[in-house]
Amino acid sequence: MSAVRSLAFLSIVIVLSGITGLARAAQAFAEEAPGRTWDISASAYAYFVPESRNFIVPTVTADRRWLHLEARYNYEGLDTGSAWVGYNFHVGEKLSLDFTPMVGGVFGRTTGIAPGYRGTLSWWKFELYSEGEYVFDTGDRSASFFYSWSEISLSPVEWFRFGLAAQRTRVYESDRDVQPGFLVGFSYKRVYLTTYAFNPDEDEPTVVVAAGVNY
Repeated sequence: MSAVRSLAFLSIVIVLSGITGLARAAQAFAEEAPGRTWDISASAYAYFVPESRNFIVPTVTADRRWLHLEARYNYEGLDTGSAWVGYNFHVGEKLSLDFTPMVGGVFGRTTGIAPGYRGTLSWWKFELYSEGEYVFDTGDRSASFFYSWSEISLSPVEWFRFGLAAQRTRVYESDRDVQPGFLVGFSYKRVYLTTYAFNPDEDEPTVVVAAGVNY
């Protein structure tokens, strides 16, 4: 587990360095649009996979009322990018749902078209979040695949949360179709940091450290 701790510490340094650049770009975009109401976020997920290549998944989103724009890299596959457009809607108050159906184009090592979604169901201090997509691989139809990431968390205080997570991915090889795990997250103002451990029952779990900022 000492190796895991070392990787987790190193990942924090790497992710925070990367997120600084993304945050500056997001802030510049927001400042260049006076009078417009944009919600912009930038995040980076550092993956530390046992006996495999480590990698980072950066994501930038921009929302203005119903319009959702998003760009990702290394999400659908290594050395692969994707660009998305979606429609935001919100329902409920105490029990609320934010949902965004999307469609995206995938390019790079993997090419294709992908319908997808992201959604958050919130009640009291609980939050259920899920995002998914089905990539129709235009280069190899047999490689078409459903990707998903889900988590349920409890926030006993505003700056701390913990819970369970699960992912289904083909970015790296795994013996499990769906990989379960847990999460622990902290936030301060607009910045957050979350650590995930997938397949915790294995000798070397997959560790993911995520950092992000919201504007």
